Amino acid sequence: MHELAREFSYQISWRSRGRHPGRHASAQRGLGMDFVGHAPLIAYPDPRRIDLRLSLRDPMEQVYVRIYNQRSSVPVFIACDLSGSMGFSGHLNKLRTAAEITASAAQSASRVNDPFGFIGFDDNILDEWLTPASNRVQPAYMLAEKLQHYRPPHIGSMGILKLVNHLPRERSLVLLISDFHMPLEIVEEALAALQRHHVVPIVLWDAAEYKAIPKFGLTHVTDSETGEKRTLLLRKATHSRIQSAFAERHAALDALFMRYDLPPFFIEQGFDADALTEYFYQFVTA
Repeated sequence: MHELAREFSYQISWRSRGRHPGRHASAQRGLGMDFVGHAPLIAYPDPRRIDLRLSLRDPMEQVYVRIYNQRSSVPVFIACDLSGSMGFSGHLNKLRTAAEITASAAQSASRVNDPFGFIGFDDNILDEWLTPASNRVQPAYMLAEKLQHYRPPHIGSMGILKLVNHLPRERSLVLLISDFHMPLEIVEEALAALQRHHVVPIVLWDAAEYKAIPKFGLTHVTDSETGEKRTLLLRKATHSRIQSAFAERHAALDALFMRYDLPPFFIEQGFDADALTEYFYQFVTA
């Protein structure tokens, strides 16, 4: 296991249509243990599954077999925002946290035989940050190493709208990592396009962005996505407005995600694999 990887458990609330064996409930017929009904032997010619009791009771002397669904794999993807604001480093480094989640997701998927892939985006989908879904975990570890040292340029995150074009048609579990410092209309448009998939919004914030700022004095700020520089005079009222703005943003994001029945997973104090496991137990298997 890689030093960045900390395993977590995840579940899905829908039946996979994947043809490859795995550990998730599936809609695929096979040699699993999930009983779904009976069928005539002539329609499902598998004599290993003959139900003698039911067949002997049939007045038409029809031979029946038991039908089972197999357990199947589910593709797991990290879709990671690599825009300028994700380069923020205060109490934590956002991309270091994203790297930890990536390595942990790859390890966790590998343990249950799920293929893992990665999609990085800023204003576009970035070819150098594309990893197709694979059961090989080592490329994901290498990508996580590269991610924690990446310093994005001053650029936006409109590539979130193109994610759907780089995901498979097969329904997938998508961990969408971003600080979501983008217009809510863009976030909603992306969520609407991704409705075929199971999206888990992972919101990376850092308390230093809005809590650990002085209450009085001059400060120089740079917009991390445009590079624009400004000088601000901080006063108590300004400090309060910043706190209120982030609180309102938190509530607005929460409301938006819940409209799509996608509870967000907020991270401000570093990645906790156990907390993500609890998230899945609370919101997915409930």
